[in-house]
Amino acid sequence: MKNVWWLSMSALLLVFVASCHRGPDQTAAFKATSTSASDDIAQAQQLYSQREDLMKVRQGIVSLRQAITKEPGNYDAAWQLSKFNYYLGIHSDDTNERDKAFRDGIEAGKIAVQLQNNKPDGHFWLGANYGGAAEHSTVQGLATVNDIRSEMETVLRLDEGYQDGSAYMVLGLVYLNAPSIVGGDPKKAVEAMEKGLAFGQPNAFLHFHLAEAYAKVGRNDEARKQINTILTMKPDQDYLPEYKEATDDAHKLLDHINHSA
Repeated sequence: MKNVWWLSMSALLLVFVASCHRGPDQTAAFKATSTSASDDIAQAQQLYSQREDLMKVRQGIVSLRQAITKEPGNYDAAWQLSKFNYYLGIHSDDTNERDKAFRDGIEAGKIAVQLQNNKPDGHFWLGANYGGAAEHSTVQGLATVNDIRSEMETVLRLDEGYQDGSAYMVLGLVYLNAPSIVGGDPKKAVEAMEKGLAFGQPNAFLHFHLAEAYAKVGRNDEARKQINTILTMKPDQDYLPEYKEATDDAHKLLDHINHSA
């Protein structure tokens, strides 16, 4: 056992000595391999562009955590970490991974809000993770309807059109899906998402969830119009994964409306 300990110490000493005596060329090479927080964020964004492969999202989360380790006060790293975790949470088939993603997304969103309370990104993704946790998580007490509503109302106050009206969409989903005893009201869902249309013509998910709300209050013709908007729109190339999901959901909703009519 002593020999193993001594070999370990010797190895550490060799590393230390080598680092102290690294020549100029070696030092430059060492620095070249290190990355800044900005580099890590850029790498994460590149990985997120391939988000249909969840492994890329997981790798992006690692990159953003590295950025935060290097710069604990980096707002962009914090809110994007919340965003990446939300995407992972709503797409993972693993219950434990999903629950952890929402917990981590909430934590990162809170940090972002603490760093820049007057910017919408942290509030939006914190609220989105609250919503994901409330809908999907098996862990009780991560979020309440009031938590989600509060964050989205803050986003609307800071930037009403943020993410093509997405704050109105999330507020609408709260009204659409919550029990009436805690404020659920399909008519208010319609009102909120209709306001979002002023900013959200390119937002396929906003059109889809508004179609859901219309169908729930018996306005099927208007629901079909929203679905048609999705199926005929020219998608934003940066949001192709979301557009594909929205079109799949739109086809299913249209079938449901037609069969129940």
